[in-house]
Amino acid sequence: MTFPTPTPEQWRESATRALKDKPLDSLLHLDADHLAIRPLYAAATGVTPLFAPRPTDAEGRAWDVRTLVEGEDPETVNAAVLTDLEGGAASVILSGGVLSDSEPLGRALNGVALELAPVALDAGIDGPDAANALAVVAKGSPRAKLMFHMDPISAFAEAGGSPRAIAEHLSIAANTADRHAGAYPEATFFLATGRVVHEAGGSIGQELGFALAGAVAYAKAAVEVGMSPEAALRGTVLGVSVDAEYFDSLAKVRALRILWASVTRAFGLDIPANIEARSSRRMLAARDPWPNLLRLTAAGFAGAVGGADAVVLDAFTRASGRPDASARRQARNTQLVLMEEANLGRVDDPAAGSWFLDSRTHDLAGAAWAEFQRIEREGGVVASLKGGAIQMRVAASRAGLQATFDNGARQIVGVTKFVDKDVRPASVEPAPPAAPAAHADTCEPLAPVRFAAAFEGAN
Repeated sequence: MTFPTPTPEQWRESATRALKDKPLDSLLHLDADHLAIRPLYAAATGVTPLFAPRPTDAEGRAWDVRTLVEGEDPETVNAAVLTDLEGGAASVILSGGVLSDSEPLGRALNGVALELAPVALDAGIDGPDAANALAVVAKGSPRAKLMFHMDPISAFAEAGGSPRAIAEHLSIAANTADRHAGAYPEATFFLATGRVVHEAGGSIGQELGFALAGAVAYAKAAVEVGMSPEAALRGTVLGVSVDAEYFDSLAKVRALRILWASVTRAFGLDIPANIEARSSRRMLAARDPWPNLLRLTAAGFAGAVGGADAVVLDAFTRASGRPDASARRQARNTQLVLMEEANLGRVDDPAAGSWFLDSRTHDLAGAAWAEFQRIEREGGVVASLKGGAIQMRVAASRAGLQATFDNGARQIVGVTKFVDKDVRPASVEPAPPAAPAAHADTCEPLAPVRFAAAFEGAN
């Protein structure tokens, strides 16, 4: 037996009856970018269908399972790196004291084939020094897959300053990239990400606009020292944050791929995006970390379905400190289950064909492009940060998001709803205290926020 397909008018009538004659538009709400999210979407929405798959498989996998390993002791870091790679990770990001020099870094990467397992760096404002150390460890191998991830703009924005003038840090990063580009043709040099905006409470449009402005700033700096626009853009990895709001997160990843196509066309090029999705830290809870496993799984789902080339999931204990081996294993295995058991990578673009996701992707791309243009009118990302314009917009978004938690419009499982009074402990490893830094150049910092923190003290 077949049934006739309801018309849009019949859908609207049925929905209105279910709402007891309240207008359907009563379900409409605005997000942090003041974009309307409607209760129903249909082909009549008039949005051009999108297809935004990741361009290639990562070594035969649907995406690159990338793990974060931190530490000061090279042997401990080396054991963790080898465990992750042997346990299913395809690449690693290194952070901490092992990046200080080529000697400890070489010990931390002992036994790692850099031609097979890409290694990325998270060294903050010291990115060029860490890049030089990694280049020494790679011993000039032209097939070494190095990801220097230099990102002085984000480090400047988060810290509220830099040891030298920030323009000088950009120039040093660009010269470092130019110096190593010939020896390492498969390397990437810059990380252009809006993660610092996201973690400070910014909206999606603000995050993506910041990432684009950073990418353009790095490309311009690289061209000034003699790199070609193509080499600079191909050497740029785009970073994006994904959280438990998985529809928005996966639409964000797709929007970034579309936005990048517009940026490269402005340079007269057609270069595919290389997107690294990292899980949000502002969504995590500290008092009861176990629900974070659900949040991180949703974030991993979003990165995978959205088409990220690499996905990095934090450990569920991240809000309390550095994760131990068990928590890192949970983070790694969450991705492996999504890939190997849930088979999320079996379809090139699972989001294609969804009226809502196509519309949402278009809306987010439009908001991000408007923010990018706004930053460029303010003189570029560095000038906008030093003038405080970006910080002012992020603060307004953060206040709006915090208000939704305060008034109950949004809930945090395990914190504001379904609170477990008898929380099981979860161990973490101690992290060294951050050393105070002297700043020669300053801006108002984009300090990270964790929305659960305001409620955990009351539990």
